[in-house]
Amino acid sequence: MSRLVAIIVAILIALTLSSVLVVNEGERAIVSRFGKVLKEDGQTIVYAPGLHFKIPVIDKIKFMDARIQTLDGAADRFVTSEKKDLIVDSYVKWKIDNFEKYYLSTNGGNTAIAESLLQRKISNDLRTEFGHRTIKEIVSGSRDELQISALKNAEESAVDLGIKVVDVRIKQINLPANVSNSIYQRMRAERLAVAKEHRAQGREQAEIIRAKIDADVTIKVADAERKALIVRGEGDAIAAKIYADAYKKDPEFFAFMRSLEAYKASFKSSQSNVMVLEPDSEFFKYMNSSAIK
Repeated sequence: MSRLVAIIVAILIALTLSSVLVVNEGERAIVSRFGKVLKEDGQTIVYAPGLHFKIPVIDKIKFMDARIQTLDGAADRFVTSEKKDLIVDSYVKWKIDNFEKYYLSTNGGNTAIAESLLQRKISNDLRTEFGHRTIKEIVSGSRDELQISALKNAEESAVDLGIKVVDVRIKQINLPANVSNSIYQRMRAERLAVAKEHRAQGREQAEIIRAKIDADVTIKVADAERKALIVRGEGDAIAAKIYADAYKKDPEFFAFMRSLEAYKASFKSSQSNVMVLEPDSEFFKYMNSSAIK
């Protein structure tokens, strides 16, 4: 008897526990009974966080995340107004705004289906925005305006899914690989042309500097030679004056010394030079005994 009571009590406890519906914070729940969603006054019952009751086994529970979620799909290709392809990587912040509509439009609150439908709508909105702008407008300053317009359009298009789009952001904009390579090659050619121009200008400036330095060196050398000639001329003048002064003091002795210097210069040569002169020549004036006397 006691065993039967224990079994009955256990069954009652199990039924009680299975009748309790616990909805956690950040979640909402919708209950379907015999394949139909429970409604009250024609409106689907959405269970808020807390404890609720349900019929065990019969009632089916679908929990839905009420928090803000992130949809970060793969990058997509868009075409600008100038018919240029861009690879755009974006993400979307969204949350469930109407749980009844969300449940019905996403095949029982299927998150994968919801994100697929939302991604399609966001891509269409972004494609429209990119199609109205050029690459320069998108890159240089219209990105914020583009994101605001895309967010506004996404909010309107996601209403039928029961979703509220909180934010739309563009993470990265790239060119396709073949376009990027051609642009890189063009930029490289432009940089090479600029580099060649700079090198040519550098060589031109180097030639100008070199010519200027050469001119300065030539002028300085010529000036030095001029000064040297002046100094040499002044020295020669002083030497001539000294000779003249010496000559005036004793002309005979001066003539004798000059003749000795001439003899010395004539006879010191290592070559066998021959001079044919008459004995009474003026050259041998001071070699005659009578002249010495």
